[in-house]
Amino acid sequence: MKFTKMEGLGNDYVYVNCFAETIDNPSEIAVKVSDRHFGIGSDGLILIKPSDVADFTMEMYNADGSQSEMCGNGIRCVGKYVYDYGLTDKTEVAIETLAGIKYLKFDIEKKDANDRGKVKLVTVNMGAPILTPSEVPVEVSDKSKIQTLPNGQELVLNYPLEVDGTNYDITCVSMGNPHCISFVDSVDDFPLEKIGPMFENNTIFPRRVNAEFVEIVNRNYVKMRVWERGTGETLACGTGTCATAVACMLNNYTEDTVTVKLLGGELIIRWDKDNNLIYMTGPATTVFDGEIDL
Repeated sequence: MKFTKMEGLGNDYVYVNCFAETIDNPSEIAVKVSDRHFGIGSDGLILIKPSDVADFTMEMYNADGSQSEMCGNGIRCVGKYVYDYGLTDKTEVAIETLAGIKYLKFDIEKKDANDRGKVKLVTVNMGAPILTPSEVPVEVSDKSKIQTLPNGQELVLNYPLEVDGTNYDITCVSMGNPHCISFVDSVDDFPLEKIGPMFENNTIFPRRVNAEFVEIVNRNYVKMRVWERGTGETLACGTGTCATAVACMLNNYTEDTVTVKLLGGELIIRWDKDNNLIYMTGPATTVFDGEIDL
């Protein structure tokens, strides 16, 4: 199997061009290639496929073989792949995912006027944040503590959740996959390896959850660490960064555009509230190409 390893802020995946390759058992292969000692080493496997409703389809699997709906860092790399490897000449493409169709715009870096260039930055229209508890999904026991926005939107905002003897005020957002955001004094000192799995597998999350822990630096800049379901701590999570920005804005901690610092780098998130759309801008990098016997 020919593959390309790519990363977005250190969130690395093995990418396979399924216009040229056939993958019959993607969950099994995801586990094999993700192994950092006996495989290629990655946070999972992403397949680039044809689509009947968009320019391409992105199909992704976590390191444990479970399938996920979307990955913000992963989809930026899909955009870079399809342009840099000549699958498209467009600088704006639509990608089909299990979380719906996402729209990408490329910032092309060229050596000179005759150079076709390569993708440097990708801006992704991530769509509207999903706040309705049943759609995140999150099932809280005390329905009286579900909040309602002025527009009538119900959501889990600053809901008290006890984990390992500590009370966390959580905000729950889906960006096509479920996220739970908690605000802490210091992300650097937070015991993520211990607490992350307790959030991921908490009974209030019927499909498990990605857990983000956030430190507010100022109204334009926050720091975040993430525990991803099926993978563990990763250096970055695009959908988690978008969900974090939404939670910051809902809690009036930041402006409508915020830079989020992750272990792997920074992403800029903007919430266009007039159209209720989230835009994520960040880098995508090709690490190497290779071939592996399966």
